[in-house]
Amino acid sequence: MSVRQQPAPVPDRARGTDRSAARRAELLAIGRTLFADTSYDALSMDDIARQAHVAKGLIYYYFRSKRGYYLAIVQDSVAELVAFAASGAELPAKDRLQRTIDGYLRFAEHHQAAYRTIVSGGVGFDAEVHAIRDGVREAIVATIADGAYGRTDIGALARTGLFSWVCSVEGTTLDWIGRPELTRAVLGELLVKTLGGTLRAIEELDPSCPAPPPARRDG
Repeated sequence: MSVRQQPAPVPDRARGTDRSAARRAELLAIGRTLFADTSYDALSMDDIARQAHVAKGLIYYYFRSKRGYYLAIVQDSVAELVAFAASGAELPAKDRLQRTIDGYLRFAEHHQAAYRTIVSGGVGFDAEVHAIRDGVREAIVATIADGAYGRTDIGALARTGLFSWVCSVEGTTLDWIGRPELTRAVLGELLVKTLGGTLRAIEELDPSCPAPPPARRDG
């Protein structure tokens, strides 16, 4: 007679790791809101612990310092934004551009505190924080280039053109989440058209980077 095997129990260490990851993610989510609404210098660790309803030692345990906590928040937000914008890789190039812009705006709309943390930050000039922000700009430029040209190894002119468009999108998006007078769909269509103009200007000056045809409208 065969003996039915019971499923192996989940090790305590694995359960502990899951709980630890969940708690860290919770602290990051709280920190996004705190640093989006209050400047870095104005928040002490005591303030953060009190508003997060946790012991100050817990924040030190996960992040070692206030700066470590802040940088972890920025990096986590950046990773999520890039993932949103880069989704839809299976689409044709002309449709992927529109999907990238919609994913970018959707993230900003539903994660406003995180978006402000990425673009504006809670500190004055901070070289490390600005490097993280520059990194996300380069990632978005690469995503747009891949969607438009099917490659990311573009020349200086194309990169500069796309970089300037991304920077303008940041300011426009910040204004939009503060004053949402347009729907996401309308703003997305506007940004698609301005991107189209940028891509056509790049093609005119650098024929090795031809602009993709405009996305086909349904109906």
